[in-house]
Amino acid sequence: MPIFDMIAVGCGGGPSEDNLSCYLFKPHDARWNDGIIALEGGSAIGAFQRLLHSQPGIFGTEENSNTAAKVYSWITCFLITHAHLDHINGLVLTAGSSYGGSKSVYGSSHTLEDIEAIFSGRIWPRLASRNNDGSPLVLRPLTPNDEYQEIFRGVSVRVMPINHGQNDTSGTYDASAFFVRHDPTMREFLFFGDVEPDEIAQKPRNIEIWYVAAPKIVKRILSTIFIECSWPLGRASETLYGHLSPEHLEAELAALAAEVVAVQKRTRKADSEETAPSTGARKRQRGPQDTPSLDGALKGVRVYIIHCKDDLNGSYPGRAINHVIAEQVRARVDPRKLGVEIIAVDQGMQISI
Repeated sequence: MPIFDMIAVGCGGGPSEDNLSCYLFKPHDARWNDGIIALEGGSAIGAFQRLLHSQPGIFGTEENSNTAAKVYSWITCFLITHAHLDHINGLVLTAGSSYGGSKSVYGSSHTLEDIEAIFSGRIWPRLASRNNDGSPLVLRPLTPNDEYQEIFRGVSVRVMPINHGQNDTSGTYDASAFFVRHDPTMREFLFFGDVEPDEIAQKPRNIEIWYVAAPKIVKRILSTIFIECSWPLGRASETLYGHLSPEHLEAELAALAAEVVAVQKRTRKADSEETAPSTGARKRQRGPQDTPSLDGALKGVRVYIIHCKDDLNGSYPGRAINHVIAEQVRARVDPRKLGVEIIAVDQGMQISI
């Protein structure tokens, strides 16, 4: 049974401004007009208008007369991974419009500080505040710990920091990964902001995400992951700019699979120790032949590829770059027999989680 319904209003990584990161979702048993969570705010009214023109019944068959402004008014809060413009452009441009009253914006303290800088009165008017002072946007920090914070009725989030390349002023630029939980069922999905490969990061952080995700996969409470793969194969490491390419995503998924296998092994060991008689038998030492297989470790897990950069040079004529990249990821991951399903996200796609 699905826990969430999601619509990809925008799923690209730029530079085209009409298809930037924005995903609307709600609990499966609720209606869209009961309230919407916006995961990222790159695209907004313009993308809504185009979506409603091509799929007029997308927000419910009885809602064929919906307008972009009406749908936008149903958004109660935004969940933002980081404050780069391709993730907040629509949020900023619509902040001064009276569509549905004040909206909460959740993110790490670092993300909210960057958003505050935009709403400083110079780049954009002062339309965001950390106080309930009537501002269109209310900034609400998420603390990076092992706790979940409720952001919507029955929906809670755990935030974890990830690397997104280097910043000239502060070193590593922080983005976020979100574990989004449906509280009534305790099931979750995992959503990455822009992310640097651990293989080239000065301080690897993705492995910390995989360490948290692995037990959830084993317990079958997490089976859906959204992760960027901005570039196609062959991109030089020094020009990734804090993003993934298929060869690096392959390595990340293998790292996740290894964590899952480790959890399974610990679980089996604990179960056997509880049931086995105490014989004092000496444990066999692990040898090279005991390297655990990753076959099927991620069976049942769906990985949605997002944030693919537009193919402005025409390197893949007649082919959508997100599908090219997804095919390249499959070609590298499938031979490893991890069991994971790789799916390219298209703009306007409806996703059941």
